[in-house]
Amino acid sequence: MKIRASFLLELAVNLILPWLAYRLAAPHWGETGGLIASAVPPLVWSVLELVRFRRVDALSAMVLLGIVLSIAAMALGGSPRMLLLRESLVSGAIGVAFLISLAMRKPLMFYLARATVAREMEHGAARIDALWLERPAFRSALRTMSVIWGAGLTGETALRTWMAMTWPIERFLVVSPFIGYGIYGALLLWTLWYRKGMRQRTASGSEHANGITG
Repeated sequence: MKIRASFLLELAVNLILPWLAYRLAAPHWGETGGLIASAVPPLVWSVLELVRFRRVDALSAMVLLGIVLSIAAMALGGSPRMLLLRESLVSGAIGVAFLISLAMRKPLMFYLARATVAREMEHGAARIDALWLERPAFRSALRTMSVIWGAGLTGETALRTWMAMTWPIERFLVVSPFIGYGIYGALLLWTLWYRKGMRQRTASGSEHANGITG
């Protein structure tokens, strides 16, 4: 229950409060002021996480990146159709980051998994570090997840870019949220399925090893 409550609080701070801050501030300070106001909740949360745990919250960092890119697009005088894409800028940037990180010693998914487990259990970061060193299958799984998420997020951005440039704006506004949430939902379901299979394979491997040594 503590983990679930913490996760719900994180979602509220990074998703609901920025939207609420934007809706309250935009009528008074315009769209730019609303976007700046929406950055306050995840920024405060990141500072608290840094002070308490000496780490930056990954979800907050992604939300802040999206807000910064949105403000940059407006500052550059983007057209209405370009502004339609501001919500996809962050997902596209993260998707590219996932794919680029495959060329590094540790992919981006490793750091996201490490931050998540460190928040959920004591010595979680050390546990992930040990798995990375001891389990080749674990390293392969994180790279596979980085590939799927990278391809999914960049594909979502490419699809919404095509829609924004070719469809009427009203149709885009109606259909686009279903496209985005549908792709995110599919990626999350795939991740849950893949993690379950990975845990089962790990458990089977441990039982097999115990049978050999027993």
